[in-house]
Amino acid sequence: MSKLLPFGLLLALCLTPAATGAQHRGFDLSQLDLSQLDLSQLDPAAIMASANDTLMRAPDQRIDGLFQALRSASRDRADAATLCALFDPAADRSAQALMAAAQRLSPDSHQRFGNALIEIAASGLQSPRQPYDATGARQSLKSAAAKAMILHDGFGAGLNADGADEASRQARCQSFAWLLDALGEQPLAQRAGAMRLMLNEGMSRLAVR
Repeated sequence: MSKLLPFGLLLALCLTPAATGAQHRGFDLSQLDLSQLDLSQLDPAAIMASANDTLMRAPDQRIDGLFQALRSASRDRADAATLCALFDPAADRSAQALMAAAQRLSPDSHQRFGNALIEIAASGLQSPRQPYDATGARQSLKSAAAKAMILHDGFGAGLNADGADEASRQARCQSFAWLLDALGEQPLAQRAGAMRLMLNEGMSRLAVR
């Protein structure tokens, strides 16, 4: 699970302004721009609580939209390089660095992520809390990893690669793409649970930074 923390951090950072902004009448989520987010003016505890509540209320289909946006980004060479850079051992994973990474994604990825976040924020305000089993979600990730290991030689080595050289970066990136593909073949409820787990982990880490 710790190997996926950079994804969780990035997605959580994307989710928080959408979730909090949706609660204020007149806020246009289609204009969401992370580059305009002034972290010094935010109350981390309040924002994370709001984002977590939105996350736990959004239906599985809306959470899956964010997964599909992430999966699509992992299949684009330039976007994958941006995402995978967060896995480098010495990568800067501060909120500012994560925002900069989000801004470097392609216009298509921005559109997909933006649409997914709007749907999560809007539906999360109108829905009851959804069933969530953290243990089951963790098992879904483990099952996806096991399947990827069976299907792809080098998956385990790439997942555990900790070098800063280009070969290690490529191996890590390929393994995470394989993992997302394996997770994508699981039922909707399991994918959504895994995404909630990653987002919860990411928000927990952001809250204490």
